[in-house]
Parts: sequence; structure tokens; C-alpha cells
Amino acid sequence: MHIQIITAGTFGSVAPYTGLGHRLRAEGHEVEVVTHAGFGDAVTCCGMGIRGLSADPFDRWLRTHLRARRAPRSPGAAYALARATQRAAVALVDGIVTAVHDKTELLLLSALTAPIGAVVAEYHGIPSMGVFLRPEEPTAAFPPYALHRGPCGPANRLAGRVVNTVWDGLYAAANRRLHALLGLPRRGTRALRRTRSRTRWPVWHGYSPSVVPRPPDWHPGLRVAGYWWPHECPRWRPDPLLVDFLQAGPAPVFVGFGSVLPRDPEEVSRTAATALRRAGMRGVVQQGRAGLRVVNDDVLTVGDVPHHWLFPQMAALVHHAGAGTTGAGLRAGVPVVPVPVLADQPWWASRLVRLGVGPDVLPYPRFSAPRLVSLVSRAVNDPAHQRRARAVATLLAGEDGAGEVARAVASLAR
Repeated sequence: MHIQIITAGTFGSVAPYTGLGHRLRAEGHEVEVVTHAGFGDAVTCCGMGIRGLSADPFDRWLRTHLRARRAPRSPGAAYALARATQRAAVALVDGIVTAVHDKTELLLLSALTAPIGAVVAEYHGIPSMGVFLRPEEPTAAFPPYALHRGPCGPANRLAGRVVNTVWDGLYAAANRRLHALLGLPRRGTRALRRTRSRTRWPVWHGYSPSVVPRPPDWHPGLRVAGYWWPHECPRWRPDPLLVDFLQAGPAPVFVGFGSVLPRDPEEVSRTAATALRRAGMRGVVQQGRAGLRVVNDDVLTVGDVPHHWLFPQMAALVHHAGAGTTGAGLRAGVPVVPVPVLADQPWWASRLVRLGVGPDVLPYPRFSAPRLVSLVSRAVNDPAHQRRARAVATLLAGEDGAGEVARAVASLAR
């Protein structure tokens, strides 16, 4: 089959699909990834084609989100965030409509692209499936991804519906643009969501059931596959300086915020360096889009390094708890101190603490050297966190998330 995987957002929203796409290629399918052109190297080095979307609208969205968090009670900040989300959704419409072509036989859609891609698939008469990195369907089992804390039981389901209603509203302008572009009678975003639910539109979730078990109140079309690990680019080699640093002393602590943009990278870097020094730990700081940088004999600043190679060599991890980084840390079997900043990161951070792989959540607004020293010391020195981290890693090693989706695609092809 000729399969297109359509995803948008940060690098963490793209990397897992390189592993999924590579597995589908190994099963004999032709795979294209439709995403922002800036991620082209990560896609093409895995042997897949890429169809680039227009300029990435999520960079502005990230910056707006961070500004809104500085003034969370400001109506103006909330309005700006809503407008940025609406613009990002509208910016995806033309690119997705243009990318789907007459050779496409199956669309696999991320959560951000599904409200648009499912309509395009229906228009062309192409089968489609959701491939989501977080749970979107309301359930009584846990709070929705937008709320790291929530009510219990049935109230969780109600909260999830409220979150989805808000999300559908943010896609309303994109939906109007989409139906006008395709010449279709317009249907509202809430009506489209109800249709997907009523028809049991299949969605595979790319995280482990050992991390987030499948809720018993989900309909049969919603499945939890297991993680889709990013595919290793065969050209990648570790920097000799990093290899020498890792071999020159005890295992360091990793500090990184991925695509998140802290408002003062220099302050965050100083805080991390101070905390590592007080805790008596070496460190590896990942620069990322945050622009972190620490220069001293006991801390090395690095650029892009595959997490599956780096994380197992760490004593502990300090990260933003994005979905992809969370999975990579669990795979490595290393204790973690989650420092969530935005979006679904607080939800994943609280999940890590409930799993017992870290001592507590350190919200980004409370990020300080004394708190970080305390939590890193507990993560490194408490055997219970180490045992639990290794146990979860063992469970993940026995799963084949990409294979689950590949088997579903093979069944569809038959």
C-alpha cells in the first residue's frame, strides 16, 4: 500500500512516526510522511519520502503558549493563545489538502491533523486511521490530557468532553476553510467528532498499556499499541567529546527541555549548573530549542543526540515530560525528575510519579536550585525509584507497538 503519515507540531510530534513508518516499509509498504519541511532529514534518513507542509506555525504557538503561562489569569493571554491555536490549525489545511494525491491508499493521522485529515480522506474515498501519541477520548479512568489533576470517576469523562469541545472550537475556522476548499457542505467540528465516534473510527495510541492502561469504557475502535520508537538514522555517530566525557567519570544527570522555550535560558542553565554542583553530580545539558548552555568541567552541553543512546548512560533525567521524551526515559530504565512546562506535559509528569519512576513533579514555575537538588538526590539515591524504572523498562522491552499497527494495516490491506 502507499501510505501517508500526516503529523504536525514539534520534533517530538514527528520522531515516533519515523519508527512507525520504517516498520511499515519493512512490511513492504511505500511510506511518505507529510510534515513540516524542517524535519526532512529525520524522515528521509529512514528511507521514507516527505511531503513538506508550509512554514511551521507551531513555533509561534509555542511562544504564545509560554507568554500565556506567565499571565495565566489574563483574559488577553488566553485570547492570544486561542488565536494562535486557530491560526496554526488553519495553516495546516492547504498543506494537507495538497499533499494527499491519487496514489495514496491509506492515511495515518496524528491527533493534531486528524480533524482535517479525516475529512480529506473521506473526500477522496481513502481509508484512514488515527495514530495518536496521547489519549484524546474521554474516560472515567483518568483526567483528560489537558488536566494533570482532575475529578474522579464519571466526572473525568465530563471533563474530557469539555476539553474536546474547547478543542473542536479552536478548529472551527480551519474546518470552514477545509470545506470551502473541497467544495463540501460544511459540517461542524463537533458533528465530525461524533461521526468518528459513532462509526468507531480506528485509533491506535503510540504509548504503552503498562504506562497508561486502556480504559474499559472506550469503544472497541480505540486501541493502545505500545510505543513507536524513533528510528535511528544510520548516518548518526556520537561526538567523540561526548563519548570521552561519559567515560571519564560516574554517570551524569541529563537536563533538557526539547522543543520547549523557557523564557530565560540563561537563568535555567545557571539553575541547573548550581543544582548539579550542590548535588555532587556531573551533567549533560541538551541545548535544544530552549538554547540551554552550561560550560564547566563537570557539565557538558550537547546538541541533538538520540535519547535511546544517551539516556541509558545517565544516572537520572531532568526533562519537560513531553510524550516522546517521557517514553524514551521509561525505555532507558532511569529515574526521572519531570519539569513540565505546557500542554500535556503536566499530565505525563504526574503519570511518571504515579509509576514510581521519580520522586515528584517539579513544575517549571517552581524550578529552582534547592528544589532540583532535593529531587535529583532522591531520584539518584532512592533504590525504589531505580527498581521501578528498571521494571517498567523491562515491560516496554517486551512490547512491539509499531508491529501492532503494521498488523492492523496488513489486515486492512487484505
